[in-house]
Amino acid sequence: MNKSNLDEKQMIEFRDVQKYYGDYHALRGISASIREGEFFSLLGPSGCGKTTLLRTIAGFEDISSGAVLIDQGDMRDVPANKRPTNMVFQSYAIFPHLTVAENVAFGLRRDPRTKAEKQKLVDETLAMVGLSGYGTRAAHALSGGQRQRVALARALILKPKVLLLDEPMSALDRKIREQMQVELIKLQRELGITFVLVTHDQEEALVMSDRIAVMFEGEIAQLDDPEELYRRPKSRRVAEFIGEMNFLPTDVIGESQGKIQIEVAGLGRAQIEPGQVSAGMGAEPAVGFRPETMTILLDEAATQDREAAGTIAEVVYYGDMTYYDVRLDGVERTVRLSMRNLFGRPVLEVGMRARIAWSEGALILFR
Repeated sequence: MNKSNLDEKQMIEFRDVQKYYGDYHALRGISASIREGEFFSLLGPSGCGKTTLLRTIAGFEDISSGAVLIDQGDMRDVPANKRPTNMVFQSYAIFPHLTVAENVAFGLRRDPRTKAEKQKLVDETLAMVGLSGYGTRAAHALSGGQRQRVALARALILKPKVLLLDEPMSALDRKIREQMQVELIKLQRELGITFVLVTHDQEEALVMSDRIAVMFEGEIAQLDDPEELYRRPKSRRVAEFIGEMNFLPTDVIGESQGKIQIEVAGLGRAQIEPGQVSAGMGAEPAVGFRPETMTILLDEAATQDREAAGTIAEVVYYGDMTYYDVRLDGVERTVRLSMRNLFGRPVLEVGMRARIAWSEGALILFR
């Protein structure tokens, strides 16, 4: 979704949400907002609290203190079936003994509409998720991707203000999962309702989301749009979790003319802007950079303002990309670089010497 088109109205608000299971502190003072019409992701490792937070929106989990608001209404004491939400579970929870249409219509069984009106709504919803003509098919005869669409249709037929997605694509193979990601993005854009996705897959969150909340140990470590999260992680822990990041030991020399002077192992002297400095969880100073921000100079005549030298220690070929582990001169550890396999570009071999071009703007200082 185009972020400029997002309504700034807050659809969901967390106000100092705390959740205990006995002595275990599962959610630790969560305060954040999710906008109306936003595709929002809760991202983090297993046990970080993301599913617990999602279930507090749905009403499946009570909170110990704080408040959860949906569409400006406090959800305290509001049961799950009275909230303007619906959920698609990781297991899909499809009834195998019912047809596709019967599964989709399950939530309408107490709806006052006539049978014909319900059937029309079922047909429209199946068309919305790309399952026109599947209504009479047995649910147990569907593929994994088709079952996910049925689960989506069953949740969407009730026209919730918020659709909650609890790792709905984790059981799909990679090709189908990538296809469903695109279809979900299109569906959310067409419907304009708020989607909240729980996932542990960083790539999935980056591809699908307007904004992402990265969680560790019951807290939100960073909440940002995908580009900012990837390019400017606010801590080393976030940087290590999102995508791939190289780290090199660094000495901070001082400041001059508003810039920070640093000495980076294997790269040498550099100066960076204050905006390139992140908190570092108490670690020793280190510079981080993404694999794609450094380039191997393949033309011997080519020169760059910033160069380093090293030896190729490992080569991983992916077809469209090649990843190189390079041991920079004077550094024991390797760094990973990525190069797109353009037509005519050679793939280097282990043991070859390499010249590495780098830019000061790609560096992030963690301290």
